[in-house]
Amino acid sequence: MAGSEAAWQAANMGVNVVIHEMRPKVETFAHRTGNLAEMVCSNSFRSDDSEQNAVGLLHWEMRAANGVIMQTADKHRLPAGGALAVDRDPFAETVTETLMAHPNISVEYGEINKLPTDGHWIIATGPLTSAGLGAAIQQETGADALAFFDAIAPIVYADSINMDVAWLQSRYDKGETEEEQKAYLNCPMTKDQYESFIDALLAADKTEFHEGETAGYFDGCLPIEVMAERGRETLRFGPMKPVGLTNAHDPDNKPYAVVQLRRDNALGTLLNIVGFQTKMKYGAQTEVLKMIPGLEDASFARLGGIHRNTFINSPTLLDDQMRLKSKPHIRFAGQITGVEGYVESAAMGLLAGRLAASEILGQPMDTAPLNTAMGALVHHITGGAEAKTFQPMNVNFGLFQPVEGLKHGRRGRKERYKAYSDRAKAEWQSWLDTQA
Repeated sequence: MAGSEAAWQAANMGVNVVIHEMRPKVETFAHRTGNLAEMVCSNSFRSDDSEQNAVGLLHWEMRAANGVIMQTADKHRLPAGGALAVDRDPFAETVTETLMAHPNISVEYGEINKLPTDGHWIIATGPLTSAGLGAAIQQETGADALAFFDAIAPIVYADSINMDVAWLQSRYDKGETEEEQKAYLNCPMTKDQYESFIDALLAADKTEFHEGETAGYFDGCLPIEVMAERGRETLRFGPMKPVGLTNAHDPDNKPYAVVQLRRDNALGTLLNIVGFQTKMKYGAQTEVLKMIPGLEDASFARLGGIHRNTFINSPTLLDDQMRLKSKPHIRFAGQITGVEGYVESAAMGLLAGRLAASEILGQPMDTAPLNTAMGALVHHITGGAEAKTFQPMNVNFGLFQPVEGLKHGRRGRKERYKAYSDRAKAEWQSWLDTQA
């Protein structure tokens, strides 16, 4: 995501760009193709509300900057209530075709496992940095590589779901069209079914860390087993919450818990189990998931899994231009900088690409304004966060400077978020205009 967006932005500013992609020559646990911008963990870019949600505001800023990731996401959008979900394979194929068709972009396939000594580089190695390059980064920075674990949710064949049990409905019927209002497939559970499911989940065989692996999880992508271990009701107040839904087969009885599935491709033949990232071993996984009402005979196009992600301690290593302080001809972008999520990763690529191109062209620009979503995020990772406790972070309004004169607390939240967004949009557009 980050590398693709960085290349697009720099190329559109008139700079020649070479994308170095190790796949498919060097494969990873999570990827299946050699396409650029392949989505592996989810097919969602989360909320598209630019007035009340920080990630939606980041969508707006990227669209305003002619971002290839958002352009392509909009082209391959799937119904998902108020979220922006995409058909992942056509999405990656279109990003790849768009970049390879650009006259200023070329692609070279093969692994780079040493830090370059000259030129201008952006390291945007995505969720899985190769061992060789990771070791080179570690040697240069003199710090232990930070890491956390990411889990992937299973994908189910739609025609294997029992629709006599499941029903279609977005939470609170959210969406402007009937298709949006029925963007999620819901599987209800009684209290006894939920308790039995939790028991099986906790007892299931799971993938364990290798000796010496002590990294934690990112809270926004916790495996369901980890959530269950935090308390038996945790899942019922998380991805299995029953609120805003009415069982179409039994409207008078409210489900105790609900498992939701979301369309994973345009045909609607594949469904992603929402929030069900898992580290269960494959055999146990199928047994436990088939305990979900409606999934008794489910067939899985992909089972869930867990993989290691690495990120650097950006607050100590990067300057506000996203350059490595010890080697300023190298910038970092994407998840390796300590942002979490497809949107945040692509956003950091957008910014890194523009900053690098402006430097190459002899017209250096200031980094993104602090009061924008982009600026708040990059400020957090390059100095705003506490280095000793630095962990991956999604964009959120807690990173924004307060707007004077507004109420604090829950009652004033809607007005406050709208003010953050209005201010950010004005400052982002002004920043873009200075580069026109």
